[in-house]
Amino acid sequence: MEHSRRRSENVLSNLFTRSFHRFVGPKRKFPLRTLCLALPLSLVVAGCASVPMKEAGTLTSYANLGAPEGRLGKKRLYVDGQYLAAVKTASIIPTTFASNAASRVKSQADRSLVSNALDRALCVALSEKYQMVPAGRPADLMIRSVITNVVPTNKTMAGIATAVTVGGGFALPTDVPFVSVPRLPIGLGGLAVEAEAVDSGGVQRAAMVWARGANSIQDDPRYSEVGDAYGLASTFASDFSEILITGKEPKMLNISLPSRHKVRSWLGGKPKYAACESFGRMPGIFGAAAANFGLPPQWTDKKPKPGTAR
Repeated sequence: MEHSRRRSENVLSNLFTRSFHRFVGPKRKFPLRTLCLALPLSLVVAGCASVPMKEAGTLTSYANLGAPEGRLGKKRLYVDGQYLAAVKTASIIPTTFASNAASRVKSQADRSLVSNALDRALCVALSEKYQMVPAGRPADLMIRSVITNVVPTNKTMAGIATAVTVGGGFALPTDVPFVSVPRLPIGLGGLAVEAEAVDSGGVQRAAMVWARGANSIQDDPRYSEVGDAYGLASTFASDFSEILITGKEPKMLNISLPSRHKVRSWLGGKPKYAACESFGRMPGIFGAAAANFGLPPQWTDKKPKPGTAR
């Protein structure tokens, strides 16, 4: 037993050291014992990026928002469930970046990647209940979101984390029990968003101020400055769409099965409503595989086709 444990430590220690050297240079020893002691501590005291939640002045009103809540991230909510119960149609105004957030993402292409991922996820999710119509067309509900803060991902550290995790899957001998290697809690990115849904008269019917950092357990490292922001955009969309669909605060754990149309969209197929085509189609299986290997989302998430009017 003791011999097997030490052998496992040596194998993983060598794997981590080789992966680390690929990115940062000269050889040094990194005993697995040290890494294993550091990871639980990091998961207790941090384990995720810190993203402050503060009003950015993009909502029609903040007066109805509740107190901050949440563990993995923070959010403030307001929802008029009675009004939303009667809503039939909805449209999504393309997400924008607040000036402060835009200045933290160097590339316009990267900003478009994140904002489009958010809108696409919202459109697919809201199709569960509402008929989605293109922006600018009459609708019972108009949803608009503003990205108010982005914490860029440290690409080098994401690369190291990918090398350790992916390399471990190929390098471990068959007699070593499965070992899950959490992502290194260094250089994690984050995202903050303000969003609201207003009726045809401009009255706010739902709103959310939301901030969350990537964590070392749930979020795959990707070699991109917006790798974490890209993934968190869909997480935000999931939270906000649940509020708009149910008319109440989202559950801590949603175990309901996805609909047929949602599965088809996840696989990169045609969305339920043509309005969602303006945000392109999801990367599907190839996107999931790319995420597992830490590849940049830019490699598999293609731009919407020309002529798909928003």
